[in-house]
Amino acid sequence: MTLVDFPTMAFAAVVCWTTGSFLQFPAKRSKAFSVASWLLMISGTVVLTWFLASYWIALERPPLRTLGETRLWYATFIPVIGFLVEYRYGIRWLKYYCMALAALFLGINYMHPDVFQKALMPALQSVWFVPHVVVYLVAYALLAASAVSGWHNVILNFRNKRSDKSESMSHYLALLGFVLLTFGLIFGALWAKEAWGHYWTWDPKETWAFISWLAYLGYLHLVSMKTDSRKLQWYLGLAFIVLLVCWFGVNYLPSAQNSVHTYSG
Repeated sequence: MTLVDFPTMAFAAVVCWTTGSFLQFPAKRSKAFSVASWLLMISGTVVLTWFLASYWIALERPPLRTLGETRLWYATFIPVIGFLVEYRYGIRWLKYYCMALAALFLGINYMHPDVFQKALMPALQSVWFVPHVVVYLVAYALLAASAVSGWHNVILNFRNKRSDKSESMSHYLALLGFVLLTFGLIFGALWAKEAWGHYWTWDPKETWAFISWLAYLGYLHLVSMKTDSRKLQWYLGLAFIVLLVCWFGVNYLPSAQNSVHTYSG
C-alpha cells in the first residue's frame, strides 16, 4: 500500500471515528449502540494501523523519516490515548478531542502530501532510529492529550465546574509524556554519537528538544511546589506550544537550514 491509497484510508478512518462518535448519543440508552459505536471508533484506528504497516512494507523502511510520516503515527496513537483514558478514568470527552486532532493531522497530510521516497540516508540506518522517533511520538501524543485536557479544565474552572478527576488525568498524562520525552532525548543522544560522533551538538532541533524537556521539567517543579492545580492547567495548555515549535516550527528557522535534522522536513 502506498501514498496513492492514503486519501481512501484516511477518509475511511475519519468516517469510522465520526460515525462512532455520533452513535455515542443513543449508546447511553442502548448496549447495542454502545458496542457498535466502540467497534466503529476502534476500527478507525485499526484502518490507520493497517495502512502504516502496509506502507512500511512498501517503503522497505520504517515510515518515520518525514514530518508527514510522523503525522501518520501521531494520528494513529492519539485516539488510543482517548480510549484508554475513558477505560481508566471513565472520562468520555477526551476521546472526541483526540479523534478530532487525529483527523486534523490526516487533513494536513492530505493537503500537503509526501513524495513516495524509499531512500534512507546513512545516518538514519541505525538501531536507535525507530525507538527514538516512536518514543518521541508517543510522548507528543500524551502531552497533546494533557494540553487538551488542560484547556478543557480551564474552561470548566471558568464555569465553576472544576473536576479533580479531570485535573488528575491531565497531570498523569503529562507525567507519562515527560518520562517518554526523557527517553527520547537519551535515545537521540546515543543515536547522534553513533551517527555523527557526538552526543550533543546544540543543533537547532536538539536545542528546542531540550527547551521542550525543560518546559515540562518546570511543570513538575511547580507541582512539587504545590502550585494551585487550576494554574497548572494553563501551564499544560501553553507548554505544548513549545513542543509544536520543536516538532514543526524549528524547520522554518533560518538557522535550521544547516541542521543535521533537515531530513525530517
